[in-house]
Amino acid sequence: MTWIGLCAGEVWRCLDRNEGEATLKALFAGIKAPKETVLMAVGWLAREGFVLMEGDIPDLRLKLNPRPPAK
Repeated sequence: MTWIGLCAGEVWRCLDRNEGEATLKALFAGIKAPKETVLMAVGWLAREGFVLMEGDIPDLRLKLNPRPPAK
């Protein structure tokens, strides 16, 4: 669980460095973690409302939510 949380931080930073959006393929290339872990991290961020997804695999695009939930 800890590794997924750390990977979620990496996903966030990768999106932030790319003007808030990137393809799933770019995340796989930019994050040194197994694809399965990246997918779990993306799912976690999406479930919490921090990222939005557009399109379908293999062209899935992820964006930082401009209005993340208040916690």
